[in-house]
Amino acid sequence: MNNKKAVSPAIKTTIWLLWLFFLGCMLTFGQESHTISGTITDKSNGETLFGASVFLMGTTIGGITNEYGFYSITAPEGEYVLNISYMGYTDVNIKINLNQDIKRDVEIAEFSTELQEVVITAEEPERAILRKPEMSVVKMNVSTIKQTPVVLGEVDVLKSLQLLPGVTNNGEGTGGFHVRGGAQDQNLVLLDEAIIYNTSHMFGFFSVFNADAIKDVKLYKGGIPARFGGRVSSVLDIRQKDGNRKNYALTGGIGLISSRLTAEGPVFGDKGSFLIAGRRSYVDFILAAAGEDNRVSFYDLNLKTNYRINRNNKLFLSGYFGRDAFDFAGIFENSYGNGSGNLRWNHIFNDRLFSNLSAIYSRYDYDLNFDQDDFEWVSSITNYNLKYDMKYYLNDKFSLDFGVNGIYYDFDPGQIAPTSETSPINPFSLDQKRALEGGVYLNAEHKLTDRLTAQYGLRYSTFSRLGGQPITQYENGLPVVYNSALGIYERGVAIGETDFARSESIHTYDNFEPRISLAYLLNEDSSVKAGFSRAAQYIHLLSNTSSVTPLDVWTPSGSFIEPQVSNQYALGYFRNFLDKEYSLEVEAYYKTVDNRIDYIDGSELIGQNTIETEILNGEMRAYGLEFLLRKNEGALTGWLAYTLSKSEQRTPGGAAGGPGINNGDWYNTFFDRTHDISLTAAYKLNDQWSFGSNLVFQTGRPVTYPNGQYRYEDLSIASYAPRNSDRLPAYHRVDASITFSPKKYQNKRFKGEWVLSVYNLYHRKNAASISFGQNLETGANEATRTAIFGILPSFTYNFKF
Repeated sequence: MNNKKAVSPAIKTTIWLLWLFFLGCMLTFGQESHTISGTITDKSNGETLFGASVFLMGTTIGGITNEYGFYSITAPEGEYVLNISYMGYTDVNIKINLNQDIKRDVEIAEFSTELQEVVITAEEPERAILRKPEMSVVKMNVSTIKQTPVVLGEVDVLKSLQLLPGVTNNGEGTGGFHVRGGAQDQNLVLLDEAIIYNTSHMFGFFSVFNADAIKDVKLYKGGIPARFGGRVSSVLDIRQKDGNRKNYALTGGIGLISSRLTAEGPVFGDKGSFLIAGRRSYVDFILAAAGEDNRVSFYDLNLKTNYRINRNNKLFLSGYFGRDAFDFAGIFENSYGNGSGNLRWNHIFNDRLFSNLSAIYSRYDYDLNFDQDDFEWVSSITNYNLKYDMKYYLNDKFSLDFGVNGIYYDFDPGQIAPTSETSPINPFSLDQKRALEGGVYLNAEHKLTDRLTAQYGLRYSTFSRLGGQPITQYENGLPVVYNSALGIYERGVAIGETDFARSESIHTYDNFEPRISLAYLLNEDSSVKAGFSRAAQYIHLLSNTSSVTPLDVWTPSGSFIEPQVSNQYALGYFRNFLDKEYSLEVEAYYKTVDNRIDYIDGSELIGQNTIETEILNGEMRAYGLEFLLRKNEGALTGWLAYTLSKSEQRTPGGAAGGPGINNGDWYNTFFDRTHDISLTAAYKLNDQWSFGSNLVFQTGRPVTYPNGQYRYEDLSIASYAPRNSDRLPAYHRVDASITFSPKKYQNKRFKGEWVLSVYNLYHRKNAASISFGQNLETGANEATRTAIFGILPSFTYNFKF
């Protein structure tokens, strides 16, 4: 759908944004000001710190460091105390005389590295968080993630995020994650800015993110900044460590299923650093030793290095490579994995203007080999992304982000080739697809009054489905038609093909995507926030299963598949209480998604060259209420998260005719969870012993059950209820962990710890699925319940030196 009707209101929005921009500029006139800028880093290893609060005490002037630890504060001339604070680190206070522009890089230390030091927490950074117009955002500390008990003892970023409100999985042993009732393909997952298309190892038992190589984890559930585009539900922005630029260090762990090792240290003298992190499972070796014919394995490799050319220029080179391999008794072999690389250039033009230029490569592919039939099937999606982002710190009341990016996509949905000369299979290739996506954005953070702060922006995105392959044309332009006699949807009648040269555009879309959020400070301990965001998604994951699988295929929008467009509204209340020992976040949201593809009954997605004959266009909506109560300080820390929500989909017949899916009525999506509760706690008894625990309860996911049966030639055949009208039983479990750090490791460079964790402590057999079939002996229909995990203990030894 070409959104030409949306241009007029978008232009009005643009005029409004520009008016506010000029208003922000006018606020600087008539008063002499100076700027202090620099970089905040970890004292022990030189890692830059993203999200550190930098404030001038006694004022409301301050800010937050960006992804590269850079900050810039402009204030009237005078003497101040510069306060730097970051969760888990000791506050630093520095007296400054701001009578000229100042460059000041600051190192801060973790609490554990300081002996008997008095820690003073300033109130201003807490107020900065409350007044910052950023809502529906989760930022997790890696140390918190490592305290969370997880399956098979492997620290997992995604499973830790699923313990927070608005985020869930789709059952045990499933890949991907769901945010605020959205599908897994509606999440933009970035690792050092590179798109990761499949986040799972071993079909969802582990994620692809090695916690030892990760520095920052930030999830935008709503209120997505204008610099991000391409997905309609969420953005998961994960940054790798830069590497220790002060000392050489090794970090690792040995577990029952996998082991990992990370090496880092300085290079180029004091001008750079490197990081190499590897992880491998050894389930395949265990199975071989047990005499099993099956093989299962995965590996990860994270690489990163950087070089500081001078104070104002820095280069980064990072990469990720991961792969899974399966061999099921020689019947078939399957491997799949992600690969990415990113070359970045940070440039500081002056004390107010920061820029980042990135050239990014990302690829996901899978290979399926059937030995019995002697053929191999290979499929992939590859993209090349060039982006340039800039941030301008105008003054203490106004800052501006702006930038541009372009992504070239190459979709290879599948090639089937014989693996031997005697194979009966003929070579076959599905049509390769290419597309170009572009975006330009402008985003401002504006302190309108002492209590009211706004963040507003506009993104303009375009998408062109490029030629190079023939496009099938259908009678009456309908790739799907309704057969009223049989009461089913069928493929439309193909009447020919139209060839497009590689230089031609098959179809072009464009969208204006306004984003705005407001924060109003009620008092020093509480605030209310509200936001609206509009986003467009131009590529789609083709899967009629309830979770990500390696065989899922991505396809671009085009002549018959329109881009998804979402609108999300959110309102929240945020409060610190009991001297900031506790914090409370309450958010309500309502989200709609247009042009969500749905699958006709009996659709065939694998090996399908005309996928438009298997789908109908529908819409989604999701709404809910989220609560998050945190205990932030003391020996006992943790949080209680609760989400009350609804996620539904509706697909009318439209131009194809007929009643649509489920008679065109709203029905539950696969990932709808009415109630989702999690209680997470960590208790530090002393320097040697610490404990962790999770409690999880979720409403069972929607499924479709038989509601009757009939007999045909002595066979009992089931008929089914409307789609997703039933549910699996409720899901719940308790996990626990114990961590022991021997005294002999304390105050030494070598540190080790033993971690015993138990997943599903009371051995709950949660249903992963319930299938129905006929008992061959009795002839009766019966239900079979499948559970993946019962109680599952694991043991891990972690070390660092």
